[in-house]
Amino acid sequence: MLDNTSRSTGNGLNGSVNSNQTDVKMLVRDAQTLLTAAAALTGEKAEELRGRGMQMLDVAMGKASQAQGQAMVKGKELAQTADVYVKDNPWRTIAAAAGVGLLVGVILGRK
Repeated sequence: MLDNTSRSTGNGLNGSVNSNQTDVKMLVRDAQTLLTAAAALTGEKAEELRGRGMQMLDVAMGKASQAQGQAMVKGKELAQTADVYVKDNPWRTIAAAAGVGLLVGVILGRK
């Protein structure tokens, strides 16, 4: 059977993704606020605000790409775990697939 470590890494990934998503949203909102304020100003102050806004957007893009990389790694690990399980338990996998197929057939047959 599958071990519990794959389930716990999935929960950790969800928490990490949610945290990164919240951080990115906050950074983008702050950057938009700065850029809106900079649009109303002129001169040196406006350039400073635009620079800070662009820096915040760069940080947000970096966090988004980091989250994407983490999701790719975890996805590959989970696929490897599923592959090992199927190879170790082929008859269970066939029985589960047949059960799902039967269930879908009964549901579609009613309509």
